[in-house]
Amino acid sequence: MFKQIELAYDFNTLEPYIDELTMKTHYTKHHAAYTNNLNAAIEKSPELSGKTIEELLRNVDSITDLALRMAIRNNGGGFYNHNLYFDTLSLSGSKEPDGELKNQIIESFESVENLKDKLSAAAAMQFGSGWAWVSTDKAGKLQISATANQDNPLMKDGLLTPILGIDVWEHAYYLKYKNLRIDYIKAFWEVLDWNKVNKRYQEAQV
Repeated sequence: MFKQIELAYDFNTLEPYIDELTMKTHYTKHHAAYTNNLNAAIEKSPELSGKTIEELLRNVDSITDLALRMAIRNNGGGFYNHNLYFDTLSLSGSKEPDGELKNQIIESFESVENLKDKLSAAAAMQFGSGWAWVSTDKAGKLQISATANQDNPLMKDGLLTPILGIDVWEHAYYLKYKNLRIDYIKAFWEVLDWNKVNKRYQEAQV
């Protein structure tokens, strides 16, 4: 059974950048629903039991039953994406990448600020609900992309692993920022924990 990531902070910890009501609603309602619906779909499909969420998402297009494929894509994606998102948020974490991740960012984007600008632009321009991502391949090369709904780079060809994601569904920001998505994106950088991003980058190389 898949479980939501346990938050390492209280719902009000990220204020004033992300407010308590948004965090509580996002985690206990939206993320919980994705998790419950994913588990319900797996329960009815014993052939999928025992697979990791990464295995499920990398192979989602091979599921022949259309309804089951969509249930795993939408709810499995929502489960995985939110686990990553909530895990990488903190007010007390590192505000800058370091080590090999920083070196790779400079090689790929010339500077950390350039990466922030490009990812912010991808998040701002994503039409409707979706996500903006920084992903890595097995060789450590970085890519920026955006996906609709609860899709993520794992589903594309299985070669990329997300290490950083900005949730631009309205439920992630509308209670505080209303229609000002760009203001929310700016605030996101204030609560991103680069230590967690670096950890995910390292794990993706194994």
